[in-house]
Amino acid sequence: MLTDRETMLRKLHELRSEHRDLDTVIERLVTHPLNQLQLQRLKKRKLLLKDEISWIETRMIPDDIA
Repeated sequence: MLTDRETMLRKLHELRSEHRDLDTVIERLVTHPLNQLQLQRLKKRKLLLKDEISWIETRMIPDDIA
Protein backbone atom coordinates (compact mmCIF):
# COMPACT_ATOMS: atom_id res chain seq x y z
CA MET A 1 0.00 0.00 0.00
CA LEU A 2 1.27 3.46 -0.84
CA THR A 3 1.75 5.52 2.29
CA ASP A 4 4.22 8.36 2.03
CA ARG A 5 3.81 11.29 -0.33
CA GLU A 6 7.07 10.78 -2.21
CA THR A 7 6.22 7.16 -2.97
CA MET A 8 2.77 8.19 -4.16
CA LEU A 9 4.21 10.89 -6.43
CA ARG A 10 6.70 8.43 -7.91
CA LYS A 11 3.96 5.87 -8.57
CA LEU A 12 1.71 8.56 -10.04
CA HIS A 13 4.49 9.59 -12.43
CA GLU A 14 5.02 5.96 -13.53
CA LEU A 15 1.30 5.41 -14.11
CA ARG A 16 0.88 8.62 -16.09
CA SER A 17 3.87 7.71 -18.24
CA GLU A 18 2.45 4.25 -18.98
CA HIS A 19 -0.94 5.83 -19.72
CA ARG A 20 0.65 8.15 -22.31
CA ASP A 21 2.59 5.28 -23.85
CA LEU A 22 -0.62 3.30 -24.22
CA ASP A 23 -2.18 6.20 -26.11
CA THR A 24 0.59 5.94 -28.70
CA VAL A 25 0.31 2.17 -29.08
CA ILE A 26 -3.49 2.28 -29.25
CA GLU A 27 -3.35 4.90 -32.01
CA ARG A 28 -1.12 2.60 -34.09
CA LEU A 29 -3.27 -0.48 -33.52
CA VAL A 30 -6.52 1.21 -34.47
CA THR A 31 -5.46 1.09 -38.12
CA HIS A 32 -4.61 -2.64 -38.03
CA PRO A 33 -7.77 -4.78 -37.95
CA LEU A 34 -5.79 -7.96 -37.17
CA ASN A 35 -4.78 -6.58 -33.78
CA GLN A 36 -8.26 -5.97 -32.38
CA LEU A 37 -7.86 -8.32 -29.40
CA GLN A 38 -4.59 -6.65 -28.43
CA LEU A 39 -6.24 -3.27 -28.89
CA GLN A 40 -9.08 -4.24 -26.54
CA ARG A 41 -6.60 -5.42 -23.91
CA LEU A 42 -4.60 -2.20 -24.11
CA LYS A 43 -7.73 -0.08 -23.81
CA LYS A 44 -8.75 -2.05 -20.72
CA ARG A 45 -5.28 -1.56 -19.21
CA LYS A 46 -5.54 2.15 -19.93
CA LEU A 47 -8.86 2.33 -18.04
CA LEU A 48 -7.34 0.48 -15.10
CA LEU A 49 -4.42 2.92 -15.07
CA LYS A 50 -6.82 5.84 -15.07
CA ASP A 51 -8.61 4.38 -12.04
CA GLU A 52 -5.32 3.84 -10.21
CA ILE A 53 -4.16 7.38 -11.02
CA SER A 54 -7.44 8.77 -9.67
CA TRP A 55 -7.15 6.67 -6.53
CA ILE A 56 -3.67 8.03 -5.80
CA GLU A 57 -4.66 11.61 -6.61
CA THR A 58 -7.60 11.49 -4.18
CA ARG A 59 -5.29 10.36 -1.39
CA MET A 60 -2.93 13.23 -2.10
CA ILE A 61 -5.55 16.01 -2.05
CA PRO A 62 -5.45 16.55 1.74
CA ASP A 63 -1.67 17.07 1.58
CA ASP A 64 -2.04 19.56 -1.31
CA ILE A 65 -4.65 21.64 0.56
CA ALA A 66 -2.66 21.89 3.79
